[in-house]
Amino acid sequence: MKLPILAYGHRILKQKCESIDRKYPNLEQIIRDMWETVQNANGCGLAASQIGQAIRLFVVDSKTTYENLEEVGRQTFFDENDKGIRETFINANVIERSCGFWEDDEGCLSIPNLSQKVKRNWTVTIEYYNQDFEKQTQTFSGTTARMIQHEYDHTEGILYVDYLKPLTKQLVAPKLKKIAKGQIKASYPMKFI
Repeated sequence: MKLPILAYGHRILKQKCESIDRKYPNLEQIIRDMWETVQNANGCGLAASQIGQAIRLFVVDSKTTYENLEEVGRQTFFDENDKGIRETFINANVIERSCGFWEDDEGCLSIPNLSQKVKRNWTVTIEYYNQDFEKQTQTFSGTTARMIQHEYDHTEGILYVDYLKPLTKQLVAPKLKKIAKGQIKASYPMKFI
């Protein structure tokens, strides 16, 4: 089921999320709904907090981004052996980040029609449980790592706009207020405060 995405301003988006176990009520349905919701919104990732569930769960689809890029873009934004992922992350924990950083435009389905440059680690190693609740430890780089870090931040109650420099924050503040009040148009269902 396509669910409305919570807009910037909802308290739950700033909340640190709780870990869950495999018996969490309706977990399979929540994951299915999240995939349907993110695809409907043409997004590349979605955290459970964005649909009103304060749990450590997010989905990432960098595979579609990879497939839609020309070869030059693939070489620029993805590591040589990375063809993108379509993965569910439960109870994720970042255990290592590379020293190397890169800056790129980032947006968020909870903050529609706004993107800003954000500095992220090029590589990240993360422990998590997949959709089948099998423990994983994986290292990701480039665009895939950026998407994972963005969604992981949601489980920590952090939004990408929290990384902006003070002057940039001031410049986007009026836009953020409009989003919080529902004074914007999005191409997918949203829930405003």
